[in-house]
Amino acid sequence: MNVPVQPIPSSRQILKDVFGFEAFRPGQQAAMDAALEGRNVLCVMPTGSGKSLCFQVPALVMGGLTIVVSPLVALMQDQVESLRLAGVAADTINSSREREDNVAAWRRAAAGQTRLLYLSPERLMTEQMLAALGRLPIRLIAVDEAHCISQWGPAFRPDYESLSRLREVFPNAPVMALTATADASTRADIAARLFADDVEQIVLGFDRPNIKLTVAAKANWKQQLLSFVKAHKGQSGIVYCLSRKKTEEAAALLAAEGIKALAYHAGMSKEAREANQNAFMTEPYTVMVATIAFGMGIDKADVRYVFHADLPGSLESYYQEIGRAGRDGEAAEAHMLFGLGDIRMRRMFIDQEESSDDRKRREHQRLAALIGYCEASSCRRRTLLSYFGEAAEPCGNCDVCLHPAATVDGTQDACRILDAILQTGERYGAAHIVDVLCGAETEKIVATGHNRLPAHGSGAARKKTEWRSLIRQLVAGGFLDHDIAGFGGLSVAEDGRALLRGEKPFLYRPDAPAARKDRDGTSSGAPSDADAALLAALKRLRLSIAAGRRVPAYLIFSDKTLLEMARHAPRTLDDFAAISGVGASKLRDFGKTFLDAIAAHVAAAGG
Repeated sequence: MNVPVQPIPSSRQILKDVFGFEAFRPGQQAAMDAALEGRNVLCVMPTGSGKSLCFQVPALVMGGLTIVVSPLVALMQDQVESLRLAGVAADTINSSREREDNVAAWRRAAAGQTRLLYLSPERLMTEQMLAALGRLPIRLIAVDEAHCISQWGPAFRPDYESLSRLREVFPNAPVMALTATADASTRADIAARLFADDVEQIVLGFDRPNIKLTVAAKANWKQQLLSFVKAHKGQSGIVYCLSRKKTEEAAALLAAEGIKALAYHAGMSKEAREANQNAFMTEPYTVMVATIAFGMGIDKADVRYVFHADLPGSLESYYQEIGRAGRDGEAAEAHMLFGLGDIRMRRMFIDQEESSDDRKRREHQRLAALIGYCEASSCRRRTLLSYFGEAAEPCGNCDVCLHPAATVDGTQDACRILDAILQTGERYGAAHIVDVLCGAETEKIVATGHNRLPAHGSGAARKKTEWRSLIRQLVAGGFLDHDIAGFGGLSVAEDGRALLRGEKPFLYRPDAPAARKDRDGTSSGAPSDADAALLAALKRLRLSIAAGRRVPAYLIFSDKTLLEMARHAPRTLDDFAAISGVGASKLRDFGKTFLDAIAAHVAAAGG
């Protein structure tokens, strides 16, 4: 008797049946199609755009085993639990688990019972593991948080560098790299190191227009933090601090004022971190004060603000961190404090890093781009998007657009800078150009003959710090191009040439941004078309189920899914199945429990 061959499910069928989504988000189908057709692909998609589905869906369509490389143990475990709750055979082998658990996970993978196996690069890139995996049907390799390949120095995570070997060890398995944030330099770095440039790139737009962008000079950070959080009373937010000590200090400061504030950093126990994370995900109006250890993989829709108490590491880090706000599309705010002490600290971190001079040079250039963003005299969003290679008009939703700061006409000095760059051949960095302007007689200037140029000494009346600030603002304003990927060379952009022709002025901010009290802070709870009491009840139920299963609450259902339940109050299993984010497995496991809670709430309300 012939056994009928089961048809291979389509990506769309898997998306609906397993994950509970009706349609693809932008970029998802293109990424999935590339993997299914055996092509390498680099996906750069904003936080909250559904990157994980880009490899999870093809993994289930292709069968065999998909290897997922992830940098953080907590992130791996959360994704594995999330997949298991959706009915997917996923596993992880990592250093936080008992040896017998890792052995059992390997046996399941070797027996063909596992569809997705999550590994750290250090665990994957051992000769023993590569040899063992070489005997299995590896269909796809996904490298999550791929910007780490470029941004984390080889001294920190050397095995990220060695991931380039994957193409040789698994020649028949396409590789998919994914990240939420990568400028052109980082994308080129990933493409070269991981794929030897044999890769297609899917880069979605970087704009998050619902997030208001503000920067303030750091004066009294405690008072500034308190004032900001109090102005956003009744909202959930994230406060990022540079150190564990400051994280604890800031959380205690807010708590002393009656604000529900929790700390999160790598020095806390796993149990304490999970408890605070669950509280943040479930309890309304909670503020999480954290180091950058917090955020990867967190799916909380109603974060209304991200407050940086310290300067982040780069514009890429900043973009990724503010992307945790406003994921529901509603108005949100990103507020950063910016001080000279932060700049000194960040420069020290770079200089003390055990990495090559080339990497340090690029990191200093990235820091300069971030400082330029902080000093921007024109639309802040334009500056941010320009860094990622995206053009934009003035946004009307940043502090510079809403409350323009006092500017000074710097056209004459800007022309001096542009002339110096042109006279030296548009190939030198800011430090050399400043030396030329100030009339320095360095070995490099003498060797190149730049001490004989008309520009040499033309800016001796200004301090070096002033020239550096002007150059950063010229880059931020689009008058200069900055080659971060190369040697940091400055070249004159089209707007800069227009400035030299007298067709455009250059206005600059002579000082760092002045701290200003926010004038238009708003508060928002549940959207008006959702039952706030029902939403709160559903969050409590989600937390109870998560505690019983010992998983983070947001893995049971995302905030967006709970919000849709509160809006529509489904009465039947069919209605419940139509809620976005409810797949077959979650319908089976949780459908009746949530329907009972919804029915009880409706009955109590007299519905």
